[in-house]
Amino acid sequence: MNEREVACEDLNLAIDDLKGQGFRLDLIYPADDPKAAQLSRDGEVVRLAMPDAPSLSDALPPLRPEFVLTRAGADAGQGRAGMLYRDLIPSRMGGRYIASHIAIPEGGPVADWVHYHRIALQMIYVRRGWVRVVYEDQGRPFTMREGDLVIQPPQIRHRVLESSDGLEVVEVSAPAIHATYADHQLELPNGSNPGRVYGGQYFLHHVAADAPWASADEGLAQETEVKTATTGLAEVRTLRPRGGDPLSFGGHGGELVFGFVLDGSATLDYRGLHEVGPADAFVIPPGQPWRLTHPSSDLRLLHVVTGALD
Repeated sequence: MNEREVACEDLNLAIDDLKGQGFRLDLIYPADDPKAAQLSRDGEVVRLAMPDAPSLSDALPPLRPEFVLTRAGADAGQGRAGMLYRDLIPSRMGGRYIASHIAIPEGGPVADWVHYHRIALQMIYVRRGWVRVVYEDQGRPFTMREGDLVIQPPQIRHRVLESSDGLEVVEVSAPAIHATYADHQLELPNGSNPGRVYGGQYFLHHVAADAPWASADEGLAQETEVKTATTGLAEVRTLRPRGGDPLSFGGHGGELVFGFVLDGSATLDYRGLHEVGPADAFVIPPGQPWRLTHPSSDLRLLHVVTGALD
């Protein structure tokens, strides 16, 4: 096999040039701001890398906990398959986690392909609009709508097919830097095997319309089966206040405590008072109590916690 490495200043331009020569894309990373890629053609492999391309490793970097507050309105960068990515955890917690607010302003077919990721954890939650997707061994394509989520277990093949105008999703993954690998052989859909295990996890499609609001210690919650699907690695809920009562949280003993304000407003009470509103996101260090006080009646919070991924 003939292999070579090529330095480039414009990754997209270099990829388009090689595709024009008959090469096909095998991997690209990072998804939120691609800096490196690999393409192949008849036994010839070309690795492209921009000067600031990060190194790629399957290992989980050590966790560096900290308080993070990311405001809505920050610029979004051009990511993989034409999607716009806004970084919700700029520090990446030492490279262990990435959270992104992903948007597709103009809907229609998405320039995606059958692919997979070598990850420890990955969740996608729809905030606005709808998206049509298809997954390995999960039957026909289906549509995700507001409040729906999927757990994408390690290396499950999948593809984004089309979306509405103004699609917005929140994605949480570990590790922060991971590649998107193309699968050129598999065609989706490929049948149904819903009980299949991928890297110790199960695929989950949570449908918000089927989930009742129930009383919880912090307020009212739409619970999910994420804890079961990830074999205890994560829990995900949508929360709203009970009347005007605060949402109070004890210290979580795991790794990540992540909140994303879907709608409404409140005051985040942690190391001072911080007004938070739609599309603001925050991370609380593990083991620390915190509260959301003075919640508006329309407050909706995406609440994600993880255990020890190791």
